[in-house]
Amino acid sequence: MASTKGYLDFVLEQLSGLDEISYRAMMGEYILYYRGSVFGGIYDDRLLVKPVPEAVKLMPDATMELPYDGSKEMILVDDIDNREFLCELVEAVYEELPAPKKRKK
Repeated sequence: MASTKGYLDFVLEQLSGLDEISYRAMMGEYILYYRGSVFGGIYDDRLLVKPVPEAVKLMPDATMELPYDGSKEMILVDDIDNREFLCELVEAVYEELPAPKKRKK
């Protein structure tokens, strides 16, 4: 099942307090970026984020789910109605991500 544009729009609205949020559509799903780094994505209308230590600390009881078959587990964010928490979570995850790789021209 592919994710809906409506769900993406809702998540983006919830994250509107952050600058430099972007996304890329990929095979019916959406990869989410903050300041050029991938922090998570929308898969089957579920918001999933990378399981970096700070995300686990902020959501100790969250479930781990597979975005798609053959992938690594990610953290399911089920409290998407809380804008403040979502922005805090994305910033915390971003701080632990490696710098984006430079693309060759």
